[in-house]
Amino acid sequence: MRGEKRRPALAAAAAFLFALPAFAADIPLPDRRSGYAFMGPDTRAMQDDDTQNPATLAVLEGEALWARKAGAAGRACADCHGDARESMTGAAARYPRFDDASAGPIDLEGRIMQCRARRQEAPPLARESRELLALSAFVARQSRGLPVADAVAADARLAPFLERGRALFRRRQGQIALSCAQCHDDNWGKSLAGNAIPQAHPTGYPLYRLEWQSVGSLQRRLRNCMIGMRAEPYAYGAPEYLDLALYLAWRARGMTMEAPAVRP
Repeated sequence: MRGEKRRPALAAAAAFLFALPAFAADIPLPDRRSGYAFMGPDTRAMQDDDTQNPATLAVLEGEALWARKAGAAGRACADCHGDARESMTGAAARYPRFDDASAGPIDLEGRIMQCRARRQEAPPLARESRELLALSAFVARQSRGLPVADAVAADARLAPFLERGRALFRRRQGQIALSCAQCHDDNWGKSLAGNAIPQAHPTGYPLYRLEWQSVGSLQRRLRNCMIGMRAEPYAYGAPEYLDLALYLAWRARGMTMEAPAVRP
C-alpha cells in the first residue's frame, strides 16, 4: 500500500525532472555502478551480512525445495543437478539465454519452470510465487561474486532480442511519456522523491526490496517502473520483459553478481 500511495507523487516529480529530451547513450563501462553504490550504510550492511539479509530466508527455503522430490516423476532438482553449490556456480550469471523451445530468450525463473514441467512432471509455479522466488534465489546465490556474462557474445541468436530490449528501454511510454533511459542513463545519481536514481543494473535479482517488504524478481521491478510511468504493464512472462532483461544484463556485462541483494 505504501508504494501505491507514493506513485502519483513519484510520477509528478519524474515528469518535472525528465522533461528534457533523452540523450539515449549507453553509460560508459568505467562509469557503471551497482545499485549498491547508491544505498545508505544501513542498507548496505543488511545486504553484506547474510544473517541480516531478509532474502536469506528465501535462499534457505530454496535449498530445501532443491532437495525435495516433486511431480509425477518423483524427482528433485538435486537428482539431476546434484549439489547446487557446484553445478549451479555461475548459472544465474548467464541468464537470460537463448531457449530452443521458444526460439527466444528465457530467464532463470522461466528455466526453472521449464525444468519442473519437463523433468519433474510437476504443476507449474506462478511467477512471483514464494516457491519460484525461493528456488531462483538459491540458484542465483551460487553466482554471487561472479561476473555477469555477455550472453549475446556467446550466442548470436540473441542479437535481435537485444536490439528489441534496447529499443524498449529508450521508448517513451505512459501518460507522462517517460523512457527507462531518461531515468537510468541520463539522470542516474540524481534525487527523485528522496532516493538516488540508480543505473538499473540487474545484478542482485531476485532481491529483497524494503518498499515491498518481500523478495521479488526483476519482472516485478519492471512492472513497478511501468506503473510509475503511468504505462500499462505487460503480463508476467511477456516477451517484452525478457527482451528488457536481456538488454539490462548486457548493459551489466562484467559487473559482479550480488544476488540475493537488498534495495530500498
